[in-house]
Amino acid sequence: MNRIAIIDDSDINLVLLKALIAKLGGCDALLFQESPAGLQWCSENLPDLVIVDYMMPTLDGLEFIARFRKLPGRDEVPVLMITATDDKDVRYQALSIGATDFLTKPVDRTEFSARVRNMLALNTSRRHLADRAAWLADEVAKATAAVHAREQELLFRMSRAAEFRDPETGAHIQRMAHFSRLIAAELGLPLADQELILQAAPMHDIGKIGIPDAILLKAGRLTPEEFAVMKGHARLGFELLDGSESAVLQAAATIARSHHEKFDGSGYPAGLSGTAIPLFGRIVAVADVFDALVSDRPYKRQWPPERALDFLQQGANTHFDPRCVAAFLARQDEALEIRARYQDEQFTDEL
Repeated sequence: MNRIAIIDDSDINLVLLKALIAKLGGCDALLFQESPAGLQWCSENLPDLVIVDYMMPTLDGLEFIARFRKLPGRDEVPVLMITATDDKDVRYQALSIGATDFLTKPVDRTEFSARVRNMLALNTSRRHLADRAAWLADEVAKATAAVHAREQELLFRMSRAAEFRDPETGAHIQRMAHFSRLIAAELGLPLADQELILQAAPMHDIGKIGIPDAILLKAGRLTPEEFAVMKGHARLGFELLDGSESAVLQAAATIARSHHEKFDGSGYPAGLSGTAIPLFGRIVAVADVFDALVSDRPYKRQWPPERALDFLQQGANTHFDPRCVAAFLARQDEALEIRARYQDEQFTDEL
């Protein structure tokens, strides 16, 4: 049922127009002799068509249309203005403020019916197109979400592949990823970048897949030769992830290559220093080292959080970007909550 709001200060005109509308079928005419009342109804209800007289007290047709068009969601509702004048200036002004069509008094019944039918048909088509566009947008969003979910599952499983060969745990990649997002948030990075580093950080050590077990699983301190081999995991991780069109894999490749660089240039594999180290790598360096320090490993016992935080502070400007350390310290309470939430025995497959 099409709802048609008719605004006219003349009782006779309202009765006539209602009768003409009734002959069309499938329409409900809402009559308003006072234009403010008609405008109020139109603000609370969405009409399919508005028919408004030009000459009215309080709000004339032009003012009514101008105010109607300012109402939310009323910019495309058809408006038919009826006027007793052929003054082109009035029509031009009406068009400029949003009138859709005109009729001149006395109203010709055949012309009125034809124009109302056309305007209602156009409005119905517009609604169908809008509904179709909304449906398509929803379907695209669903498909994109499905692709994203599959990508995330694959990326997580790739991260776990490295962890299965490493004395580190699955919960470690969850904790350090969330630590990384905390730092990114405190640094004021956009939400998209915060989410990106959360997704990419777990692949920081993917290159360990290529490190021999004798070195990767060694309980004692590595020899200089063994450490040289171990350092190769940064390059291997980058080579494994590089060249993808995925933004997550691109970020992960950067992190894999740069999270062992040190702020003073003494890190590896490229000896980068300061802001030459990609920001994501500088962030992950802090997150990864903190979690390693406060976790048990075959070669060490976990440190108390206070000692690990002190280590980060001491390493600012040498090992770590001082801004990233300060950001982590500012969120240390949240970091400790994350550490408590993701315990090794409570490991899940979700970040």
